[in-house]
Amino acid sequence: MEELIALLRDIKADVDFENCHTLIDEGLLDSFDILQIISTLNDHYDISIPPSFIIPENFNSADGMLKMITRLQQEG
Repeated sequence: MEELIALLRDIKADVDFENCHTLIDEGLLDSFDILQIISTLNDHYDISIPPSFIIPENFNSADGMLKMITRLQQEG
């Protein structure tokens, strides 16, 4: 989780990724941020996030993103 938080902070330093669970719902991340996050996660974790996974549930929190990454790596 710490590694993911560090990656997310590099993209958007002013967001509390450790404690916020409404990143999308509260508008803390915009579409450009999401695209950057997707690209970073794809490259760093050697995954490919399909369009069907780009839903608020997977991006509202770092925990949601980590679960998505784990699921994609297992399906890999």
